[in-house]
Amino acid sequence: MTATPDLGTPRLASPDLLRATFRRHAAGVAVITARGADGPVGFTATSLTSVSAEPPLVSFGIGTGASSWPAMAEVDHVGVHILGEHQGDLAATFARSGADRFGPPTAWREGPEGVPVLDGVLAWLVCRIVGRVPAGDHRIVLAEVVLGDPSGAGRPLLYHQGRFNGLRD
Repeated sequence: MTATPDLGTPRLASPDLLRATFRRHAAGVAVITARGADGPVGFTATSLTSVSAEPPLVSFGIGTGASSWPAMAEVDHVGVHILGEHQGDLAATFARSGADRFGPPTAWREGPEGVPVLDGVLAWLVCRIVGRVPAGDHRIVLAEVVLGDPSGAGRPLLYHQGRFNGLRD
């Protein structure tokens, strides 16, 4: 016989319920970059997902109110960067509204297709956008991997309980 789970005090679905629940979900941390009309743009994403191996596709979500959204709505290519545990400050910079994300101390270079490529990351990809799917106040961006480099050293950066953390042994 299986015990009945304690359901506690259920709350109705709301943005606060979703946020509270996902604060308990550890997620990898990525920075998405693109070449915007007025210079490079980028943002921190914890929604990066591998979608398909054949063809190689990834997805990420971006809010339509985000400062990077106008560029992401227009560009053909994006950079996807997997951050290491040593890059919490970089993740915070790209997550902060109004920050000079590409100014010092951010180290980057122009990569293939003009995409900004961040230095010192665990792995990076350049991807061609193949779709933008409306999803509430966000868009799910689907992108096909064109090329990249998975050879960075270190351990991944995680986002959990509202903070950037490394893995614990």
